[in-house]
Amino acid sequence: MKYLFVHQNFPGQFLHIVRHLAAMKQHEVVFITEPNANHIEGVRTVPYRKPPGAAAETHIAARELDGGVRRAEIVAHTAANLKMLGFTPDIIIGHHGWGELLNLIDVWPDVPLLGYFEFYYHYDGIDVGFDPEFPAEPLDYPRIRAKNAINHIALNLGCHGQTPTEWQFSTYPAWAQPQITLLREGVHLDVCKPNPQVRRAPLKIGDMTIRPGDKLVTYVSRDLEPYRGFHVMMRTLPHLLRARKDVKVVMVGGDGVSYGNPPQQGTWREVMMKEVGDRLDPDRVVFPGRLDYQVYLTMLQRSDAHVYLTYPFVASWSLRESLAAGCAVIGSDTQPVREFITHGENGMLASFFDPPGLARTIQRVLEETRLARSLREKARSYAEKHLSMDEYLANYESLIGRLIGGATLTRTAAAAIEALSRPQRRAKR
Repeated sequence: MKYLFVHQNFPGQFLHIVRHLAAMKQHEVVFITEPNANHIEGVRTVPYRKPPGAAAETHIAARELDGGVRRAEIVAHTAANLKMLGFTPDIIIGHHGWGELLNLIDVWPDVPLLGYFEFYYHYDGIDVGFDPEFPAEPLDYPRIRAKNAINHIALNLGCHGQTPTEWQFSTYPAWAQPQITLLREGVHLDVCKPNPQVRRAPLKIGDMTIRPGDKLVTYVSRDLEPYRGFHVMMRTLPHLLRARKDVKVVMVGGDGVSYGNPPQQGTWREVMMKEVGDRLDPDRVVFPGRLDYQVYLTMLQRSDAHVYLTYPFVASWSLRESLAAGCAVIGSDTQPVREFITHGENGMLASFFDPPGLARTIQRVLEETRLARSLREKARSYAEKHLSMDEYLANYESLIGRLIGGATLTRTAAAAIEALSRPQRRAKR
């Protein structure tokens, strides 16, 4: 088969399925993307130039749409060149977030298109206004509503979509949900797995050495920012460090901004260090930036308590990976996390807005050996049951097969993939 993938940052959310298809050596896999240094054996990348930004006179609420339709135009031109060279895919798979897919039905009108629907924006009740420290500005509501313009155009293409969690599925309006399949993402369980051996030797991360007798608390985010509760974690540390003299903390993440707004000056790490830095022991807290994957995985395997915080927003891959690695996870009591963690069973939940309470929950996990052991075992069991990469890839291939085998795709295409499309709520244990 011939596959065409599209994502502005190759390979994006398609890393695992693209690797899987390429490794089979039975398919032609082409990927349209902005240029980058990433490489997957057996995948041909076709670069396109990033479109210019919106003109200064473009209304702020229309700038994202402006960028999306510009990107759609460039990607469609790139795709038309591929078509002229004789390439016609059997299916197109891509991310709808940046508008890249919007015009591909004009290039290949008869080719099924499977789009990744990541998030439907709301100006209340989800991430916006969730944190009272950063209140929503009603004058910004029109811009937030307008962020769904690309979503709406994509949903009106008459093609099918996918999303990875029940919560993300639930953010879409009822009229859109029949077009979207819940396709749960998986983890390589033979790679992300517990490894008790790492506790027997010192582990060096950044400038810190964690010794066998140390209690290691870990926190991971792509970038250290409020959307992932960085400010809450920083305010938690003085309480935790004061309560336990044997605790060392690794705060993994970059200094950029992936979600939300940047601070008025500097980085969020600099802002929070000004607030609480004089109460942190630099010998016990380290900020190593982003880690090599193997170092990151070893850190999770060594962790005594792993903290994952997030606004009501898209759950990170690190949450899945920490469960698979058998971490004792303390997560924020927010909807995306509750989908993965049942309090007291395969992890602990704590209020997003209570640093002293979060510190007490971490301390409890560190001190109650039986509880921590149970959490780690059940985290791994949960991952084996719900986060299998093999099952994810099998469901992905099944969905692709059904879309390719179906007739003309319309909004009723979900009927052909009913088993995958209907979310199955995890029973409370």
